Amino acid sequence: MTGLPGDNASPVVVDYDPTWPARFEAIRDRIAPALGSLAVSIEHVGSTSVPGLAAKPVIDIDVVVADPSAIPAAIDALTALGYEHLGELAIPGRVAFRRPPGTEKHNLYVCPVGSQGLRNHLALRNHLRTHPEASEAYGALKRQLAAASPDIDAYVAGKTDLIVSFLRAEGIDEATLAAIEAANKTPPG
Repeated sequence: MTGLPGDNASPVVVDYDPTWPARFEAIRDRIAPALGSLAVSIEHVGSTSVPGLAAKPVIDIDVVVADPSAIPAAIDALTALGYEHLGELAIPGRVAFRRPPGTEKHNLYVCPVGSQGLRNHLALRNHLRTHPEASEAYGALKRQLAAASPDIDAYVAGKTDLIVSFLRAEGIDEATLAAIEAANKTPPG
């Protein structure tokens, strides 16, 4: 839920773009052959995966692997495609990648089945897809924060309380919610 290192520009939030699902599919179709059977699934997550939701025009993708032992092979497959491995970035069990130069704007993560990072992404996506009032409130907050936030860190920190409330409604435990708050509200350093 935090931005990637080096991505500290002022956030821009735009109206939902109905081409986002097809853009996700194009990225998925490009990386899936390299991952082969390592990928249990490749999930479109984040705000661009929620129909009608205003978002930063960056596709978020979780490559789901069977267990943590598959992560090194997934890292190798993705770096061979030009992705830069960035490590866990304060989210244990989830590894992040910077996209290859010249490709569609997207954030890519590898998460084992059942990992907290994956559970959080799917719980937030599914909550917003099934609760139109939550999606509307989240979109309004994102627009407000994008207009007022000097950088991505302030934007992420400003969204955290609402995100945590959605995750709490989806049954995410309090210890995990506290960790999300700490990660999202503490400036990188």
